[in-house]
Amino acid sequence: MNKTSLLALSLLATAALAADLPPGVRFVDYHGYTHCPLLENDSTRVILNPHLGGSVLSYAWKGKEAIPLHPAQAGWTYTPGGKVIDPYCGRFDIGPEMTVARHPLLFYGAYEVAVTGPRAVRLTSAPDPSSGVQLLRDFTLAATGSHLRCTQTIRNISHQVQPWCHWSRTFAQGGGICVVPITRPSRFPRGFITYGDPGVIHISPQTNDHVRLRDGFLEIRGNPPFAKFGLDSEARWLAYAMTNDTLFVKRFPVYHHRVYNEFAAITVSIFYWPPAGMEPAALAKSSIPLPFCELEPIGPRTDLRPGKSQAFTEDWWLLPFPFPADRNLDLKVLQETVAREAR
Repeated sequence: MNKTSLLALSLLATAALAADLPPGVRFVDYHGYTHCPLLENDSTRVILNPHLGGSVLSYAWKGKEAIPLHPAQAGWTYTPGGKVIDPYCGRFDIGPEMTVARHPLLFYGAYEVAVTGPRAVRLTSAPDPSSGVQLLRDFTLAATGSHLRCTQTIRNISHQVQPWCHWSRTFAQGGGICVVPITRPSRFPRGFITYGDPGVIHISPQTNDHVRLRDGFLEIRGNPPFAKFGLDSEARWLAYAMTNDTLFVKRFPVYHHRVYNEFAAITVSIFYWPPAGMEPAALAKSSIPLPFCELEPIGPRTDLRPGKSQAFTEDWWLLPFPFPADRNLDLKVLQETVAREAR
């Protein structure tokens, strides 16, 4: 029996037991997909997509949505050997980006669904022979407020050591302002790097009105000259102010004494789209035609022995935060908001 059939049976079985589901869990049809797990409390909604890479389709607080979706992608599913897309959603993955084996089953494939408790669901991938691992994703929404705990576990199902790392690839609504704390010492002269043409890393990039270093933060204010940024920050959090007056905060662990195996040993990457100078016609023809900001905590190398597993947890919040009309954030207030509300 193939993975899609197993998913269908899993969803049907869960639907049949809907009356016995714990509080805050139900199944809905959304964005062209059927029987998607919904986690909810009185203010927050999370919709998961087991049909496409075990992703997040919606993360909304008081009706304010953090995750952008592409209407043309509604209902799309992966067919081995067929055309693939760059999906708009809250994505999770494994890296390092340039050296990990291609793994479409993990990134695009169907995931099995298990309800694990109140406002809690586990999504499990098929075993992937190309990377030698299987992925488990546990999502738990707090009883009140917007706190969502996302844990990805990498399980080695092969007969050799697997050196992959956690790689979060969450699309957030476009047009906002991203801030990441710079920590010292840093291996980078300015505390961050940018990626240019394929194979080019700028180790001491220039700043301008769109990309600023201010009060200990890298601040990406929109339309930067380069789309991709990397940092070796050990602050363990990042924030993204969205134009719907909501602050998307992620907290995540950083392991000072472990090996980070991306090219530049970064702990955080930001992909802000579109970059400056991209013509509207070129944007419309690209595989990612709608604006977004990709928020990417990165984990250390796993070095998993056969049969072993390792987990990496991100904690998410959506917090009220007025978006400044002049695009000048009050970084002191932002930092105080994160310290007080995202705990």
